[in-house]
Amino acid sequence: MTTTAETTTPPLFQRRSTWLATATLVLVLGGGAWALTHHTANAAKPDAPKTPPVQVTTARVTPQTVQVYRSGIGTVASMATVTVKARIDGQLDKVGFVEGQDVKAGQLLAQLDPRTLQAQLAQAQATRAKDQATLANARADLKRYTTLLSQDAATQQQVDTQKALVNQLEAAVQNDAAQVQYAEVQLSFTRISSPMNGRVGARLVDPGNIVHAADTGGLVVINQIDPIAVQFTLPEDAVQDINRVQQQSSQPLSVVAYDRAGTQMLGTGKLILLNNQIDTTSGTVQLKGNFANPQHTLWPGQYVNVRLQLDRRPDSLTLPAAAVQRGQDSTYVWTVDAENKVANVPVHVVQIADGTAVIDKGLEAGQRVVIDGQYKLKPGATIVEPPPAAKTAVKDAVKDAAKVASSSGSRN
Repeated sequence: MTTTAETTTPPLFQRRSTWLATATLVLVLGGGAWALTHHTANAAKPDAPKTPPVQVTTARVTPQTVQVYRSGIGTVASMATVTVKARIDGQLDKVGFVEGQDVKAGQLLAQLDPRTLQAQLAQAQATRAKDQATLANARADLKRYTTLLSQDAATQQQVDTQKALVNQLEAAVQNDAAQVQYAEVQLSFTRISSPMNGRVGARLVDPGNIVHAADTGGLVVINQIDPIAVQFTLPEDAVQDINRVQQQSSQPLSVVAYDRAGTQMLGTGKLILLNNQIDTTSGTVQLKGNFANPQHTLWPGQYVNVRLQLDRRPDSLTLPAAAVQRGQDSTYVWTVDAENKVANVPVHVVQIADGTAVIDKGLEAGQRVVIDGQYKLKPGATIVEPPPAAKTAVKDAVKDAAKVASSSGSRN
C-alpha cells in the first residue's frame, strides 16, 4: 500500500505572496497611467512660437565726393554804421533825404543856416585883402629904399627896417589866408553830406530845430548794407580745420547764409575774419563773412544759419541721416548682414546736411543700414523689407523728416 505525502504551505508565506503580487500590479498600473498621461500631455502641448522678423527699410552706404563745412548761428550786421551829426551849432534849415532811403556818398542830407558863417568868411577875406594891399606897399617902399641905398640917399637901417616890415606883413597875410580857409571849412559844415553809400534810418531831428555839435543823438543813422557782414561763431575745435584749409589755398573760404529754417539760401560771401582769440567763457571763436547784397536779402540784425565751406573730400562714406541714432555715449547705426540679422555699430559722424550723413569711422562702402523701424530692433534680430513701392515711399518720408530735423538742429 502506497502512501502519498501532501505538502502544506504555511499561512504566513501565502499572505506575503499575495502582497507582493498586489504591489507589483499597482506599480505596473501606475507606470502605465503615468506614461499614458505624459504622452498625452506632450502630444497636446504646441511648439513654442518663433519671433517674427521685424519689418524695416534699409539703404546702402555710398561713397561720394562731399563738401565739408562747419555750421553755426550768425547775425547780419552792417559793414559800416555812421551816426550823422552836426559839427557846428546852428539851426536845421532842411533835410535832404527820405526816411529809409538809399543814399550815395556825397549826397546832401541836411542844410544848416549858413548866414553867420558866410559873414565870418567875408570878414576874413576882407582882412586878407587889406593886409595884402599893405604888404604890396611895403614891398614897393623896400624896393625904393634899396635903390636909394645904392645912391647913398638912404641908410642901411632904413632898408633893414623896411625888410622886417615886409616880413611882418607877409606873415599877417598868411594868417589871413588861414582864417579864410577856416571860415570856408566852417561854412562847409552847414552842408551835411553822406560819407558813404548806404540806407538811412529814421529822421532824428526835424527842420527848424537848433542842433549842436555836442548832441549825442545825431541827425540820422546810415547803415551800409551792400556789401554787408555776417558775424557768427563756431566751436574752438574748428580753428585748426580753418587754418589748415586757409594754408592750403590762397582764396578766402566761402560762407553761405540760409534763413532760420535752413531751407532758403540768402547769399554767398567770403570769410574776412577769424578772430585772434577764443572766447574762454563759451569755448567758441568769432568769425565774419563779407556778402554782396544787391537785392537786400540780408538785413542788419537778422538771424541766419551759416555754413563755412572748408574742403571737398572724395570717396566719403554717406548714408541717409535717418540711419544715425544717438545713444548715451555715442552715435550708432543698425547694420544688416547677409543673413538679414542686425547689429548695433558705433560710428563717427563728420556732418549731417540735406538729409545725408557723412561717416568716417565704423562703416564700409556697400553695407546695409536701417533707416526706418529702428525702435523695434534688438541685436541679432532678423529683419524683412517692405515691397519696393512701399520702400520708396518710406525712404522719401524719411528723407523729408531728416531735412526737417537737420533744420531744427541748426536753429537750436
